[in-house]
Amino acid sequence: MRILFVHPNYRSGGAEIAGTWPPAWVAYLTGHLRQAGFDDIHFIDAMTDNIADEDLAGRIEALQPDVVGVTAITPSIYRAEEVLRIAQERVPGAVRVLGGVHATFMYKQVLSEAPWVDVIVRGEGEEILTELMLAVQDGRWPADRYRIKGLAFRDGEQIVANEAASTVKDLEAIKPDWTVLEWEKYIYIPLNTRVAIPNMARGCPFTCSFCSQWKFWRDYRVREPKAVVDEIEDLVENHGVGFFILADEEPTINRKKFIEFCQELIDRDLPRRVQWGINTRVTDIYRDRELLKFYRKAGLVHVSLGTEAAAQMKLDQFNKETKVDENKTAIRLLREADILVEAQFIVGLDNETRETLEETYQMAWDWQPDLANWAMYTPWPFTPLFQELKDQVEIFDFSKYNFVTPIMKPAAMERGELLDGVMNNYRRFYMKKALFHYPWRGTGYRRRYLLGCLKAFLKAGFNRTFYDLGKAGYWGPQSKDKVDFNFDETRQIAEAQMDDWEAAADRAARAKERREAVRAQMKERGAERREGFKMPNGAEVRACGGSDQQMENV
Repeated sequence: MRILFVHPNYRSGGAEIAGTWPPAWVAYLTGHLRQAGFDDIHFIDAMTDNIADEDLAGRIEALQPDVVGVTAITPSIYRAEEVLRIAQERVPGAVRVLGGVHATFMYKQVLSEAPWVDVIVRGEGEEILTELMLAVQDGRWPADRYRIKGLAFRDGEQIVANEAASTVKDLEAIKPDWTVLEWEKYIYIPLNTRVAIPNMARGCPFTCSFCSQWKFWRDYRVREPKAVVDEIEDLVENHGVGFFILADEEPTINRKKFIEFCQELIDRDLPRRVQWGINTRVTDIYRDRELLKFYRKAGLVHVSLGTEAAAQMKLDQFNKETKVDENKTAIRLLREADILVEAQFIVGLDNETRETLEETYQMAWDWQPDLANWAMYTPWPFTPLFQELKDQVEIFDFSKYNFVTPIMKPAAMERGELLDGVMNNYRRFYMKKALFHYPWRGTGYRRRYLLGCLKAFLKAGFNRTFYDLGKAGYWGPQSKDKVDFNFDETRQIAEAQMDDWEAAADRAARAKERREAVRAQMKERGAERREGFKMPNGAEVRACGGSDQQMENV
């Protein structure tokens, strides 16, 4: 049986400005399928190779696969749907499979707008997809589709979602097949070296209101550090990788495992051959201040911090559980350990103004991270914050939900003004860094790395790909009133998806009412018991300490 995976051709002018990123998802799925006996697996990276739809159609037709599979985050969902529409035209007998975070939560939306999608894999794909492929191979598809957990599909006019599958409990059983990728294509521009994105842990114990990762992965699981380093050693020795970024939301959560991981890298002398970066929380840097130089010895050279917002009000709204002063301290600690630090700011909520944008710039300059990013608030349609703000959401063109396009319109600003304010922050920050910091400070490695980052920014700016400025028609402050983000206003939330949201909201409201009713009932019963209770000797009932008042709940 021939299986074809396709990475959709979607670009936003965001993360890809730093290089071409290897689509790790296909390596993890392919590795698991190979263990189950599937060996005729092909991959087309339409994004990295910038393959036009007509060319892609020809390649799919030439391969004649039995299954075509794609994955998508929210902004790439339409491109993923289009890949499967092309597959329907060119290989109509192939089973068309879609996975990824967007389809997992928005399956009713996807199956309403793209009925040619045969089946959606909801959640972690390795085990569910393998079971699905075995059913296809054995001729049990579509007869067995109701029996496979974690699938969603159409049955006539009805949209069906089977019971959710369990999360992958044995992460060591997943052996990614990195040979499926053409490694010479995946280059990290700042260091001009091949880059990988291995996975150490899945899930996150925190519940930031703007994030979907904790919902998608559900429970938090960590791989054995030795196994992760085995994988990294293979990437270095057999695929020429010189830089990697751990795909984890926060690899430092499990401090013990992270220390073991670093020690294993050191013991194998890998930091001499490969450097790496992570995303993590400010609080973990604060916690590990005494270990930062050890982390640097293990090859950690770049930390991206979710500082998120300069104003504490925003941090609280995002449920970040951090404080503004902790951000500044964490950045200083990383700089002192010779680790490059990148500060991430989220802008563009309803309360954004010219003044608050200026505040984030001033704070970024005061904190002195090596790099700073201002990401537009993007209300993933399956996060708690979206549910709170959805009455303010006007744009449902998910291709623009990419952190560089202002989906939300602040009350006091137009979207073009918001973009101009963000670009003004970038211009000032990096111009001053380029003139007064990057060429003159730190070790030779630090200078080379930062000048490489500057090169990536300049290249994207010259090509007008940074923040999709070319497509939006932004040329500077003089054009802020003429910017056109090219929203497809015909895109709307499907009725089936809206009904699902309303049902979920009703369930949440009823659950809240039940909790409140139970608390009130327990309080009432407690009062009745106190009134009816008599001490054996007839003494007055008093609270602990002899008072006649209980302590208030705090």
